[in-house]
Amino acid sequence: MTKNYIDEALSLDKVIIAGGGTGGHLYPGLAVAGQLKKRNPNMDILFVGTENGIEATILPLEGYNIKFIQAGGFVRVSIIKKIKTLYKLFISLFQMYSFYSDWQPDIVIGTGGYASFVPVLVASLMSIPTIILEQNSVPGLSNKLLGRFADRICITDESSSSAFPKEKIFITGNPVRDLTEGIDKKAAYELFGLDDKKFTILIFGGSAGAVAINNAIMEAIVYLMDIKEDIQFLHQSGKADYATVRQAYMSYDCSGTVAPFIYQMPQAYAIADIVISRAGATTLAEITSLGIPSILIPYPYAAMAHQELNANRLSSEGAAIMIKEDVLNGKQLAEEIRKLYLDKGYREKIRGKCRVLGKPDAAKRVIEIIINLYKYSE
Repeated sequence: MTKNYIDEALSLDKVIIAGGGTGGHLYPGLAVAGQLKKRNPNMDILFVGTENGIEATILPLEGYNIKFIQAGGFVRVSIIKKIKTLYKLFISLFQMYSFYSDWQPDIVIGTGGYASFVPVLVASLMSIPTIILEQNSVPGLSNKLLGRFADRICITDESSSSAFPKEKIFITGNPVRDLTEGIDKKAAYELFGLDDKKFTILIFGGSAGAVAINNAIMEAIVYLMDIKEDIQFLHQSGKADYATVRQAYMSYDCSGTVAPFIYQMPQAYAIADIVISRAGATTLAEITSLGIPSILIPYPYAAMAHQELNANRLSSEGAAIMIKEDVLNGKQLAEEIRKLYLDKGYREKIRGKCRVLGKPDAAKRVIEIIINLYKYSE
């Protein structure tokens, strides 16, 4: 990065990062915030989100302040909920206009999801520089609409480029947090109460878990009994299935740790030999940046089947294994786990393909665009 970029970063005082709802929209924002803070520790970064989103829990733990607004989904909801969403939208419009008038941010960054729509739209109408981040191959409604107003659009790859004005697009990759800095693997094993000599399988199905993945794992355990002494599980089950999943591991005397939610994901990734997960864009960006072999089970009801598209892209390149949920069963999942466990060469081949697709410097690329936009908007 040039000296000019660094100087401009230091001159940024107030930044808004808007979006959330799920980790897929929140964590890219955290990645960008982390890079901005590295350049200017005194920068005032404020997140905007909703009280019901994952951001309400995660951001205080990460040390960031958050401003809550009223927002709601508009796609695949009833007419009554659409009306309620419009009402919330109008309230938030006035709320954000008043807030920006007082706080006067230098730039507003939208990370996707309905919580990002009003903050980015109002900023654009007030001539505050705006950038949106699009993680998925198929953009959501909020970003599709905001693409007309935002000054810059950072996309993961060319697959989503047709949804936006070409002159605004920058292909940066999906920003991911620094998942290796300051990580002590031995301490990570101790944190989760796991054995550093065992093959570790990290399982998670999104912020709230995934019933289909939980059920498949509980079925798969039966077919893994002959190697159970050599493997262990770190499983984010979600709150609803926590007791059931935990009991299943205990019933079969399997080693592992089950948690409703894993807050220390960098530590979890550090000790994972393989990952079993959904195929959200941010999850895949993290997995590929680290080069972790994975079994991907796309969420079948994702908008425009974007998770299946995400997973298919990796599997077609030999960078992951994909199992569609409609054919998922415990026996098949156990076979894939066993193959990955037994064949180190197979794992390393996938790891190499994975790293080719990974873009660990995506957050730094986004920062360059943010700084460049700010520099020429003064």
